[in-house]
Amino acid sequence: MRASQRLAQQARVEGTCPLPRRAVCPNPQRVASHNVHLLQPVHLAAAIPQRNLSAAVRKPIVSVQAASTTAPSPSNAADVVTGVRGSHWQVHKFGGTCMASADRIRAAAELMVAGVGPDSSTCVVVSAMGNHPTSPIKVTDLILNMIKRASKQDAAFLVDLAALQEKHVETAKQLLGQSKELTQFVAELMDDITNLKAMLQAMSIAGMSTDAFSDFVVGHGELWSGRLFALCCKQLGADVAFLDTRDVLVVSPTSDGASVDLQEADSNARLDAWFEAQGKKKLVIATGFIARSPEGTATTLKRNGSDFSATIMGALLRSRHITIWTDVDGVYSADPRKVPEAVCLPSMTYHEAWELSYFGANVLHPRTTLPAMKYKIPITIRNFFNQEAPGTRISDFASDAEVWGGKATIKGFATIDNVTLINVEGTGMVGVPGIASRIFSCVRDAGINVIMISQASSEQSICFAVKGSDGPAAARVLEERFADSIAAGRVSAVQVIPACCVLAAVGQGMVARKGVAATMMGALAKANVNIKAIAQGSSEYNITVLIDQSDSERALRAVHSRFYLSDVPIGVGIVGPGLIGGTLIAQIREQRQQLKKEFGIDLRVLGVASSGKMILRETGVDLENWKQELEEKSVPCDLDAFGSFLSSHYIPNRVIVDCTASEAPSSKYFNWMEKGIHVVTPNKKLGSGPLEQYQAVRRMQREGYIHFFYEGTVGAGLPVMGTLKHLLETGDKVLKIEGILSGTLSYIFNTFGDGRPFSAVVQDAKARGYTEPDPRDDLNGTDVARKVCILARECGLMLELDSIPVESLVPEPLRQVGSSAEYMARLPDFDGEMDAKLREAEESGECLRYVGVVDAQSGRGSVELRRYPKSHPFAQLQGSDNILSFTTARYFKQPLIIRGPGAGADVTAAGVFSDLLRLAAYLGA
Repeated sequence: MRASQRLAQQARVEGTCPLPRRAVCPNPQRVASHNVHLLQPVHLAAAIPQRNLSAAVRKPIVSVQAASTTAPSPSNAADVVTGVRGSHWQVHKFGGTCMASADRIRAAAELMVAGVGPDSSTCVVVSAMGNHPTSPIKVTDLILNMIKRASKQDAAFLVDLAALQEKHVETAKQLLGQSKELTQFVAELMDDITNLKAMLQAMSIAGMSTDAFSDFVVGHGELWSGRLFALCCKQLGADVAFLDTRDVLVVSPTSDGASVDLQEADSNARLDAWFEAQGKKKLVIATGFIARSPEGTATTLKRNGSDFSATIMGALLRSRHITIWTDVDGVYSADPRKVPEAVCLPSMTYHEAWELSYFGANVLHPRTTLPAMKYKIPITIRNFFNQEAPGTRISDFASDAEVWGGKATIKGFATIDNVTLINVEGTGMVGVPGIASRIFSCVRDAGINVIMISQASSEQSICFAVKGSDGPAAARVLEERFADSIAAGRVSAVQVIPACCVLAAVGQGMVARKGVAATMMGALAKANVNIKAIAQGSSEYNITVLIDQSDSERALRAVHSRFYLSDVPIGVGIVGPGLIGGTLIAQIREQRQQLKKEFGIDLRVLGVASSGKMILRETGVDLENWKQELEEKSVPCDLDAFGSFLSSHYIPNRVIVDCTASEAPSSKYFNWMEKGIHVVTPNKKLGSGPLEQYQAVRRMQREGYIHFFYEGTVGAGLPVMGTLKHLLETGDKVLKIEGILSGTLSYIFNTFGDGRPFSAVVQDAKARGYTEPDPRDDLNGTDVARKVCILARECGLMLELDSIPVESLVPEPLRQVGSSAEYMARLPDFDGEMDAKLREAEESGECLRYVGVVDAQSGRGSVELRRYPKSHPFAQLQGSDNILSFTTARYFKQPLIIRGPGAGADVTAAGVFSDLLRLAAYLGA
């Protein structure tokens, strides 16, 4: 007994056949060359065989006596309509990729034969053979090309016909071997080829092709694949019947000619007659795509015709379930080519499938689902090449709990790219009946389809989206139609906005659910995506927005991650992997898994840039070996390219962390933020740099929904900037900020007074690594002045750095000394001045402290050496700690004090890390 037959006896699961876990395509059975001659090209002048061509195309519909000739009510879907119909039927449809080779056809046939049980029947609908790596010919495309060539009197159609014959003969040899089934198939194929050759020659002589002739020719791909499938099943021992659906399905064209409607009563009658002639078969192989008109002319089911055939057969048979076998795991929550995190949906409703398919998602065409929906027959889309995947079930009811723990509101997202927005506006439109009718009648008459419509309640404007290629034509016909109104000023303009994209969110879970639209708009805003138009129907199944085409992928990823990812993904680019940057990378590496597990924050370092090199990684930098990669696999540093890489990455939230003290990265902040990239930095150059540049970045921060965090610029890891912002945002009035803002100078003056001269204390601080390589960079007070400037601007004082008076601790004669070594060598010559200041302070019971001051009342800032009583908090410092005092309207009698470590790579990196986590919180973590 075959393994597949044994599996067929196992327990059945509703909605699926009792199928093997995986059908493995066997090696093709090679057979000796069959005695078949390939079609030889002939001249157009060759005589057309004397046969009735119209009879081949036209087969009259005759009256058939049947038990039931009318369509039963949907409410009786579970009832057996005739002796052969009922819930024991299941319908399976195999697409072109599943039928692309002999191996695949055999695997599909074994799957179906194994699924036939004593109490079940199976109808298999097949498409024409698709392309395959070993045979790139897609049959339907080749037939259409053949018809096109024949109608243009291009004799190369004979080459296409020969290729079709060769493909099917070779497939039959591999599939059926030397057998009577092979002889039967080849004989029928050659008869069809003769008919097609005659018909194509007639088209070529006439130089044209009618719809009836084209429909007859194009349907042969399904005929041949259906016969191959049926003969293979016969060889496998199945009691199988082949059904040419032109003998059963009767359809009539819709008013627009784009689709067809099923004539159910006629089709039911003809199906009953077919079963009466064939008997009750357990396995029926039916052709997809083809049918007949009420007049008996061969026709097709148009777009998605094979899927439509499957749902029609399911409805006629009143089957329990319909399975569409294809080459994807099911319907995804978004296009996985654009959103790598897209998930395969376990279930969805018919309405959700309709909405998503309209917007181009890989779902059944809306018309395809109608027959199944009428009789409440569920449809499952499954992957023939991954049969372990359960697929997506489409039915009246979809369980949101299957998606993500019962929290699903939006089932999927889809886009229509390259559309044009047409905006018609004018004060003369207000309250005028019929304006919308005139606009859309005009567009309709031009043969232009409208994708979405939006109108404000003020009635001053109506905007709608059309395909990008239809934009100019739509504008032209509207300008002609409203020429008088435009001339009179009643309509001010017909505005055309090209290069747009429609983004749709679809889900039955949105109905009556508060906050869904706000969440979606918030996600777009955080991704720095501007919305041009919004539309939502009262059914609440769909929210549609119109955005710039350039924002399409970023917007899709942003909304998808907001609704579908429990984690908040943040793509991080680190500029300056020195002491602070390297420490930050180590901290991210150590905390990344815990942050993801406990807080849903997914930090991914996508790039690292030093002053001369950079590495960019689409899937993330290896944080264990980043130094080696930067050394061996880097490219020259280009900060513009660095920003462009992050801005185009599929992760919707991107941030650049500038850990340098250079002006080069800070000059790029505005451009990066314009691209939707957040910025986190301890670099003081922007905050204390040119006022115009600073204000531009802050304005971008406020208006662009882009975040700029700079806690580390003052006080390293201390919560200085956050505290100041909190005071101001809660309405407090800052009067004065005073602080010891340099860890280096804090250590020097906390130590100065232990009996050593000033130069010896400086030398000690340098030896401990507290100072810059050249201590003058600390002692000149510029670093403190930058921090004063940042604090002043935060308080609303728009000071320039050069307007802040600074008392330098570098003696005038040593300011121009060439080297640090020479400076340190000559510094003891000037100890007397500092020693005198120290003695004077101590005699008064005071100490020396180097402080920065922001006097908000006078609007000034300063940096100077001051004396404080030894009881003052500033006198209590130890080591390199920083301390700040906030005197405000609330904290007037007793200032608010912040004190702690204010220098060092660890605490500075921790402050930057804190900003990263604050950003994650703003983004939804």
